[in-house]
Amino acid sequence: MMNCFELPLYKKSQEIYETVKVITDLFPEDNDYLQNVKQHLLGDSMIIQAKICGAEAVKLYDIKMENTAIIRKVARDIMVGGNNLEHFGFSDAKYYHLIRKLIEEFRLLFIDWVGSFNQKHYIVDDWGLFNPPGVSPDHIQSDDELDFLDEDDEDY
Repeated sequence: MMNCFELPLYKKSQEIYETVKVITDLFPEDNDYLQNVKQHLLGDSMIIQAKICGAEAVKLYDIKMENTAIIRKVARDIMVGGNNLEHFGFSDAKYYHLIRKLIEEFRLLFIDWVGSFNQKHYIVDDWGLFNPPGVSPDHIQSDDELDFLDEDDEDY
């Protein structure tokens, strides 16, 4: 199993964090609104990294997908986070396009990463949100569908 820090997706998330940090460090310190936006953008970029590692640390498809939903949400928040910067006093808002470009690169890596998840390693999500395609929330799993739980590897 690959260390999450070695994944191209994680490396791209680190690039996003570093770029967000550089740009938000330019926000005027006396502008409370922009300082609040800065904290949210930095927090969101750190959540992405934590959730990548969280998804990599488990075997269960539904838990992986739960992490990916959070990643998608905060990545989209970062994407739109620069929409009003100029209006609220950030004269260098033009640089935010760099973050949007990185998020788009991240999105493409994300699609491949999610596609690599083993859909057979699941326990039915009775809420119906994170089941593999074709598995209903009321599906009753047979013992042979849960055989992967007995496998002798560490990626639970």
